[in-house]
Amino acid sequence: MILVTGGAGYIGSHTVKALRRAGFEPLIFDNFSTGHRSFVGDTPCVEGDLCNPEDLEKAFSRYPIDGVMHFAGRALVAESHEKPELYYRINVGGGMNLLSAMEKARVKRLIFSSTCATYGVPEILPIREETPQKPINPYGETKLKFEGALKEAHERSTLEYLSLRYFNAAGADADGDIGEDHSPESHLIPLIFDAALGRRPEVQILGTDYPTPDGTCLRDYIHVTDLARAHVIGMKALMEKSAHSQALNLGTGSGFSVREVIDTARRITKREIVAREMPRRPGDPPTLVAAVDRAKAVLGWSAEVSSLDRIIDSAWTWHQRRFPNRG
Repeated sequence: MILVTGGAGYIGSHTVKALRRAGFEPLIFDNFSTGHRSFVGDTPCVEGDLCNPEDLEKAFSRYPIDGVMHFAGRALVAESHEKPELYYRINVGGGMNLLSAMEKARVKRLIFSSTCATYGVPEILPIREETPQKPINPYGETKLKFEGALKEAHERSTLEYLSLRYFNAAGADADGDIGEDHSPESHLIPLIFDAALGRRPEVQILGTDYPTPDGTCLRDYIHVTDLARAHVIGMKALMEKSAHSQALNLGTGSGFSVREVIDTARRITKREIVAREMPRRPGDPPTLVAAVDRAKAVLGWSAEVSSLDRIIDSAWTWHQRRFPNRG
């Protein structure tokens, strides 16, 4: 059984579905502060909080857990600037509680949902795993600190881990059952669709003076289905001992600007989408694009369904289903 912390969230729920398809038995652990009960379905679930060690002990004592996929945590850049103590308490403190519970239960495999935000503003592109990590926001800083905790735990015990550094997760499950829905919403693609459906008057372009071809931020968008598949492959590799503990980038190796994403959404949705130029948001690097050769070499993984058109199309299908009778 694989414990999936944050399994009712966006990436976690897609990974739960991928685990089941691959023949694993997932167990969701979620406090539903940001996750969705509707995403759980008939998957076994323990409602609990990382910051409460007793909740974690309950999960590990009641179920035969063979490995952990750790998605639970706070993940909003702007919020991390406003509430850094919340991010340290949950992303670092809660993560340490998880490691303690794993050690007590003698569970030795963990895949961590990390982020390209640990790199900060890279001097050289594309970003390789050995690129210096200099985060520029508390979100990235707390993810980096837990990466360090994993490395230390590996060196002093038998823990085996993979820290998977995502670039921009996007898209939705092909069946349209689960997708991206945060409250408050801060991610570009669902904000674009809210504007397309009339749920908000416009989408804001946060910064138009970056050193990029069109002045807007450039990002490497990776389909959530590809991310989920990487987690399943990673857990198999840890179980089979074909991969050693390390960090891996998950991206496509190419980037799209905010303007390009909006234009693609206009073409696919066939909707008028009003875009308003605004000042930069604190903590946003100009360009984040991954070097992806290590994930290919270690796991045999590469993005398969992450074209921008496929991302936008799948997310649009989900968004219309989630918010019908709009627009």
